[in-house]
Amino acid sequence: MDRAIRQRLEERFGDVLAGPVRQRHDETEIRIGPGDVPDVLRALYDEPTFGFQLLADLAGVDTGDSMEVVYHLWGASSPDWLRVIAVGLDRDAPRVPSIVSLWPGAEWLEREAYDMFGIIFEGNRDLRRIFMPPDYKSFPLRKDFYLPDDAARSPGAGVRAMEATHAPRNAPPGAIRRVGGQAGPR
Repeated sequence: MDRAIRQRLEERFGDVLAGPVRQRHDETEIRIGPGDVPDVLRALYDEPTFGFQLLADLAGVDTGDSMEVVYHLWGASSPDWLRVIAVGLDRDAPRVPSIVSLWPGAEWLEREAYDMFGIIFEGNRDLRRIFMPPDYKSFPLRKDFYLPDDAARSPGAGVRAMEATHAPRNAPPGAIRRVGGQAGPR
């Protein structure tokens, strides 16, 4: 764990952090508001004291209450990976500025987060579905997304057909015993 990076992050971004700098093993984590994303990520990229020039991943997150965008960065200035989390995006209209100007490869990652979570990346010139059909109306990785056979809403009263126990077809008489009202093998 790189304690020096923690101190540099607190000194540089202390006024915009939405919580304490967290560290565990080889990861350091900061939380910021969505409006601070362009300035903070540009500073992390450009300033020599940071130099986080590799965007390894970008992912959407649905906490159930709000949406988040997580950026995983690496730079030669620290042995730690840096996780930057844009917190507090509105569930009804999640929006965050695009970072494609810093990392052109982020265009695809932002499209994936849009497609799966409905997060709008303002400034992404090609924000469209990447996995789902263009006319698809929902976002499959959101916590409020339900499959048609979801156990909580199914006519089987919470038991999906594939989970229901039943006697095998063509079982010889006496091969099945009843346990608690359910058929089960001997």
